[in-house]
Amino acid sequence: MKTVHFGIGFATGRKSFKKVLNAYANTWMESKKSLPPDVEVRLSLFVAYDLDYLSTKSTDYTNLSQEIVDQFDRIVFLGAKNALRSIERMESGGEFTKAELRSVFGAGYAGKRNAILFAALENGVDHLLFLDDDEYPLAVTNNHGHCLWSGQQVLLSHLREIEGADYTNGLHCGYVSPIPQIRFNDVLTESDFQAFIEAISNDIISWDSMKRLMESGGVTYASTDILTKKETEEVPELQGCKFISGANLCVNLTKPERTFPFYNPPGARGEDTFLSTLLHERTVRQIPCYAFHDGFSIYRHLLDGVLPQRLAPITGDSREVASRFLGACTGWVRYKPLLVNLTRPDDFEAEMSSMQETLDAVLPKFAAYFQNDGFLAIKGEFEKFRKNVPRHAAQFRLAQAAWQKMLRGMRKDGAY
Repeated sequence: MKTVHFGIGFATGRKSFKKVLNAYANTWMESKKSLPPDVEVRLSLFVAYDLDYLSTKSTDYTNLSQEIVDQFDRIVFLGAKNALRSIERMESGGEFTKAELRSVFGAGYAGKRNAILFAALENGVDHLLFLDDDEYPLAVTNNHGHCLWSGQQVLLSHLREIEGADYTNGLHCGYVSPIPQIRFNDVLTESDFQAFIEAISNDIISWDSMKRLMESGGVTYASTDILTKKETEEVPELQGCKFISGANLCVNLTKPERTFPFYNPPGARGEDTFLSTLLHERTVRQIPCYAFHDGFSIYRHLLDGVLPQRLAPITGDSREVASRFLGACTGWVRYKPLLVNLTRPDDFEAEMSSMQETLDAVLPKFAAYFQNDGFLAIKGEFEKFRKNVPRHAAQFRLAQAAWQKMLRGMRKDGAY
């Protein structure tokens, strides 16, 4: 009998995470019937939660139903007050500086994902699947304007492929992009919007694909061709990155030295993008399995079996949508300077100057169009993060060095 220790990791700040966990756990109960009879899979759950994000309390995460608890061999909760004891030992033992520990386990999603990764290694997990609290095991396709829904065996799909790879990454449908549908006018033209998006986004976003997405109301539909094929594909390297997403992402932990820590500049996102810059010599497979991203939290009833025939467009008329778009733009501006520095250092100054010119030209138009002066503050964020690129690049390198140092300590202690 072959035993596989498979972990599920959530970095979450929403108490609705429990409902999402239930959906994945119930899907696993059905899909594991397809396992070979000589394979036993033992599940572990790792939850790093943030009480400040939506003013939640610890019991919003820890009070799981007995039915769900029974499906896991081990459940580890990681909050501010119950961090890993091993991290506390490292801090008090003097082997690691505060800067080293902060670079790996600091505030933000990267630190939470790293805490999950470290806990999974300490607990002997073979493979760790990261899931998000706003992504559901469903795929939606567009059939002549009508939605066709299909359940997705996310855990099983990764389990089948991860042994032959360092990372496996599934796909996403639904409201993947925070960019709303825009009615262009004299205040904000299409050329203004194109220049802005191309300036602040990462290198895999093309204007043509973004324009098509906006025309579809901001909804990304699953591809029938991908859903029906069985082959996986190697993720290509583009502009120095093998681009992956931070969820629907599985990490092979059987060779811990081949893993990397997540990183994001303080106050920014992009932890998946920065991991992408390190994967040149890693096998990264894209698997034909989707998760539905409910980016605006308006389709939670999907998990109750209510499947709409049509998905509502996301327009810029809503104050909430505009605010979310502003937050995404701010996040992109914060991590774009470091990304360019890491992947195209020779082009850094020219790229930053071009980005500065674009922001100067279009931000007042965005502020006027959305009637939100928060867009004007993007310029200051860009200038600050551009200036701090040397410090953030040093933190990025320190996180990798500290991670390998931690792994050597774990190996020495016999943890793996």
